[in-house]
Amino acid sequence: MIKQKTIYIISSILLLIGCTNDLDITPEDPNIFLADEFYSTPESYLQGLAGVYGNLTLTGAEGPDNSNISGLDAGTSQYGRGLWNMQELTTDEVVWSWENDPGLRDMNRNTWTSDNVILRGFFGRCMTQVAFVNEFLRQTSDEVLDSRGVSGDLRTDIAVYRAEVRFLRVLAYYHLMDLFGKAGFVTENDPVGAYQSPQYERPELFAFIESELLEIIPDLKDPLQNEYARADKAAAWMLLAKIYLNAEVYISENKYADCIEYCNKITGAGFSLASDYANNFNADNDSNSASSEIIFPIISDGVVTQNYGPTTVMINGQVGSLEQNGEDFGVSAGGWGGALRVTRQFSETMLEDVYTIDDRNTLITEDRPIDITNIGNNGTGYIIAKWSNKTSTGQNGSATEIVDTDFPLFRLADAYLMYAEAHLRGGGGTIDTAVGYINQLRIRANNPNTVSAGDVSLDFILNERLVELHWEGHRRQDLIRYGKYTGGTYNWSWKGNAATGIAISEIRKVFPIPSASLAANPNLTQNTGY
Repeated sequence: MIKQKTIYIISSILLLIGCTNDLDITPEDPNIFLADEFYSTPESYLQGLAGVYGNLTLTGAEGPDNSNISGLDAGTSQYGRGLWNMQELTTDEVVWSWENDPGLRDMNRNTWTSDNVILRGFFGRCMTQVAFVNEFLRQTSDEVLDSRGVSGDLRTDIAVYRAEVRFLRVLAYYHLMDLFGKAGFVTENDPVGAYQSPQYERPELFAFIESELLEIIPDLKDPLQNEYARADKAAAWMLLAKIYLNAEVYISENKYADCIEYCNKITGAGFSLASDYANNFNADNDSNSASSEIIFPIISDGVVTQNYGPTTVMINGQVGSLEQNGEDFGVSAGGWGGALRVTRQFSETMLEDVYTIDDRNTLITEDRPIDITNIGNNGTGYIIAKWSNKTSTGQNGSATEIVDTDFPLFRLADAYLMYAEAHLRGGGGTIDTAVGYINQLRIRANNPNTVSAGDVSLDFILNERLVELHWEGHRRQDLIRYGKYTGGTYNWSWKGNAATGIAISEIRKVFPIPSASLAANPNLTQNTGY
């Protein structure tokens, strides 16, 4: 199985990775990982590539409780979990019950500061990714490969590997641009240990991300032709579509036509919707029909790549404290004791007549009030059953807490909805194509309420995105793009630290730069208002 082979290499190579003490730039000792002795065989270059990918999944070399970012809990510093915490817990889609867990109360209530450990962990993990990529690129430059006598097919393969790690670096800078609005900028052309890197803000980051993606696309493998969980042209197209859809937020420019262009490339690349919506979120989503829909995942495995990443959090967290229904999802009956619930506003959308018969609506409402009037009372608020550590055939995953379910960072359904939104915002395309995509998603979900052109509006698309993509790390970005995140136009439970929700400041469209990162790099400046 390709996934098992890939994760074995990742976990092996991470034994060689040093610790990251600085949250801005570089591994403690790159030579531990990237010495000439390591790159002594053709296979070692693929292992080095796997080590860079491993930063998306693993937190350290000594198991799920270990972090190679010093001073942080392993779960806090996991890439996908940090991303999920920031994009979801800060919105109307989910509430975390255990507010004594460091940093999470402030995520729930939109009251974070620059000392929040969640922010510190994710900023550090992204910069660690940049550091690993930069060193891999240094060790695979033409000059270095010439000195090692590397030629022929291996040289050709390494060109693909270099394009893939450059994608991973761009992905990290994309998340920093979206979440923090700025970052220290460093590439392989800077010296190792260049802690005081210049600050790039959104315009510079956007330009770099765009140009880098366009440059590497020819060297990436064609869609669906790479090994599972490795980047291909479609992953790069998806990231371009994402930055273009949000360009008015990032750089105050309309790039919806560019978004349409790259959505068309994705939808014409041979991907297809999973036969069953639930297959995207099952333990075998790397091999069931979802493998034709998922464009780029963060992998998880209950035995080999153990980590407390987003799918482990969601599957254990969605188990109800009253229901004790964890065995339905392939974990312990009690799961994590009702850690996750949804807000009244989320539930009200799912309970609209048009979504009551829809496979995407997994609300569990019996014997529960819709409101969460006290976050500590985990018997209030509805829960959901979207994610599972069971396979599409009903078998349990390989372990009962850390799950086998991969996190679909990008999937085809999102491209369908991006196309529809970009069309409505004036990007071109046709309403017939947009309606067709929406109806494909509804038909796949066994929702009989198909739509026509007159039904489709921007607010309609926002609701469709919630129903299709909830808990997948998109909601904060969507609400900001729609002007509904800050201010008081749209309030949800516990927004602004009030049970019924209140307006929050415009400054919270970006997170503060973590205090530790400011201390490490004096070229970084704090975001306005923090």
